[in-house]
Amino acid sequence: MAELKRQGLSLAAVSYDPVAVLADFSKRRGITFPLLSDPGSATIKRYGILNTTVPETNQQSYGIPFPGTFMLNTKGVVTSRFFEQAYQERSTVGSIMARLGNTVDVQATTLSSPQLEVTSFATDSTVAPGTQFSLVLDLRPARGVHVYAPGVTGYKPIALSVQSQPGLLTRDAQYPSSEDYYFKPLNEHVQVYQRPFRIVQDVLIDPSLQAQAALKDVSSLTIKGVLNYQACDDKLCFTPQSVPLTWTVSLRQLDRERAKP
Repeated sequence: MAELKRQGLSLAAVSYDPVAVLADFSKRRGITFPLLSDPGSATIKRYGILNTTVPETNQQSYGIPFPGTFMLNTKGVVTSRFFEQAYQERSTVGSIMARLGNTVDVQATTLSSPQLEVTSFATDSTVAPGTQFSLVLDLRPARGVHVYAPGVTGYKPIALSVQSQPGLLTRDAQYPSSEDYYFKPLNEHVQVYQRPFRIVQDVLIDPSLQAQAALKDVSSLTIKGVLNYQACDDKLCFTPQSVPLTWTVSLRQLDRERAKP
């Protein structure tokens, strides 16, 4: 919350749960932002996010929204939104900030080469089943140096790959828009990055019952990945590089305790 305030942002969550349930949950989890009770899911319906896959006959779950986050400006106008694929999944605030290009106040590791500086971090240090967070690379090419964007042929484009492991689901990586680079000696145009840019790789702690059982006694998870790229300048291309990366996060179990309304 402190980092959000520094960026001029605030946070509130809307739930169909009664006030007593939200008050109990907020107290147990030490939540400091507002939890808003939405009786009858009136606000949820007005935003058009009522989970229509839940039948009205399901008295326990009917009224829940499709899980997601709205970003609003000071006039209450929605400027962006982020939604998950299933109700068990939740994007973290840090992940959303990273995808928007904002600063995330977490510990990072910086690796440098003569051609490219790589700053790597995970948006969250503690996660649980259903948590969707991000592995982030902030990259800074040296002056006069470029790397090739995904989809480029004839050169080695930059690519982040994450090693698969039980309990971890990997989503699509987010690469920024590239720019056209004209290489006069070959009279060719190619898409490159030659200014600072960010790669955001979303990952999810698998919320399935099988994965939760496998992670039951696991207190931390180390995620391994590799960044492959080839840097060039106006005269020559340097040796392709494969940079090993690791991120370690703590695992906690879901809070399944529920207060009586």
